[in-house]
Amino acid sequence: MVFSGAGISAESGLKTFRDTGGLWEEYDINEVATPEAWQANPSLVLDFYNLRRKQVVETEPNTAHLSLVKLEEKFDVHIITQNIDDLHERAGSHAVLHLHGEVTKARSTQNHELIYRVNGDISLGDMCELGSQLRPHVVWFGESVPELENAARIVADADVLLIVGTSLNVYPAASLIHMLRDNSECVLVDPNTIENANHTKFTHIQKAASIGVPEFVDDLLKKSKPSIGIQEK
Repeated sequence: MVFSGAGISAESGLKTFRDTGGLWEEYDINEVATPEAWQANPSLVLDFYNLRRKQVVETEPNTAHLSLVKLEEKFDVHIITQNIDDLHERAGSHAVLHLHGEVTKARSTQNHELIYRVNGDISLGDMCELGSQLRPHVVWFGESVPELENAARIVADADVLLIVGTSLNVYPAASLIHMLRDNSECVLVDPNTIENANHTKFTHIQKAASIGVPEFVDDLLKKSKPSIGIQEK
């Protein structure tokens, strides 16, 4: 199982939310990414996510995304991502669960199960089949995470958990690490020193995602019988 965050997409050129130079330095979170913001100024919220969608469309998967696809040649791979882009899917990964939604989709404000693929912008006046305004299909701050329970089940079944591009400081998503079985392997790819490691024991590959992930994948595929106990297909 792979748990990915903003860092993997940042290496494709997408700005992260929390890092220096990130999107929150240009926008007030309370004005673009909360239910209250949507109620107060839906036009501004739509403009923000329309820009994000345009950036995603213009961005390509990097070597980290592409390397994860190679794992599917031999192993049963599930990806849980905090990212709202579609770079994993465009790279070729098949089992991708988006915890925080997908910017390339819209959903009904009346029925959250009515979800639509978006080509271009979402505008005021764009309605679902029930006649209600469409909104970005993303989880805003202050909203529940509908896929969290499904993600927890996937983590609990993992033989190996590869964490890449996330600081594990964003809750409730970061709580998923506690679902991992004691006898499962955990590998973290992150170029930074990890000071708060009390969530679990892990092997730290202290490299950027575009370097560390391909190295990890190639090493795993070279082993005819991986010593870390991954179930092969």
